[in-house]
Amino acid sequence: MRKVFDASAVLAFLYNETGAELVRTDLPEGIIAAVNAAEILTVLVRNGVTLADASLALQKTGLTILDFSGRHAAKVAELSSPILRRRGISLGDRACMATAVIEKLPAVTADRNWSDLRVPGLRVESIRG
Repeated sequence: MRKVFDASAVLAFLYNETGAELVRTDLPEGIIAAVNAAEILTVLVRNGVTLADASLALQKTGLTILDFSGRHAAKVAELSSPILRRRGISLGDRACMATAVIEKLPAVTADRNWSDLRVPGLRVESIRG
């Protein structure tokens, strides 16, 4: 089954952190929003990886990077509720959620603060319980 990946889940895989094994098999057919791909590249570069190597690592995951459209931006704005803000749900998190809702696919994350969210149309798979 195709899934939408949050940056946190992909980074857990790339750094072989807890939950990496739950991500590995779904990556090749998975998708990621361009916003979340930018987040992954930014974290890798900030941690000392060259942009070329960071780009190669992201490419090797097999994820399909989806363009972030006006429709996605509108869904992100719609998801900007006080409840989500209080829970620390970032713009990148909402970009992943918006993509998952629009694509009607589950969102995979390593962020525990998504676990009991009630967002219409959003199915969350947490790799860290």
